[in-house]
Amino acid sequence: MNKHHREYANQYLQLLSREERERIPRITAEHFCNDQYNADECARLVNEGIKRATSSLAGAYRIEGDPFPERGSLLVVLDWHQEPVCIVRITEVSICPFHEVTGEFAAAEGEGDGSYRWWRETHSAVFSQCAQELGIEFNESSEVVLERFEKVYPLSPRTPSFKAARATPR
Repeated sequence: MNKHHREYANQYLQLLSREERERIPRITAEHFCNDQYNADECARLVNEGIKRATSSLAGAYRIEGDPFPERGSLLVVLDWHQEPVCIVRITEVSICPFHEVTGEFAAAEGEGDGSYRWWRETHSAVFSQCAQELGIEFNESSEVVLERFEKVYPLSPRTPSFKAARATPR
């Protein structure tokens, strides 16, 4: 995270009590996807509350030595130009074989036409390319990391948790 990302995260953190801040395991900043169109589109979908989940190849974390996502962590969602768009809190993390990802989870990703077929075809291609770049194999049994999240900042009066966030004593 650069200084600009930290400043953005701090705007949200100031809304929390000290105890709430202490329970956050990690704060990171990144964009989704590896191209400008999809990174910007995913950031827009997250900001609008349409995209509430994401998936990634578990082998990438292992090879690159990155820590797996952790429940309660915050992510500053960036656009392609590394500008903060919003902040989400990870609410659930699980790992399963690619072939066990459900249609419900695919729909929560909020991308494409929302169909399970679109999700499988697109993610199979993306995970295959990622695996090839990492020098590993991707197949139906390859493990994927499934993350669910909720947008926590900025909140709008239409966001269900807006009133609860404002009612929390500081």
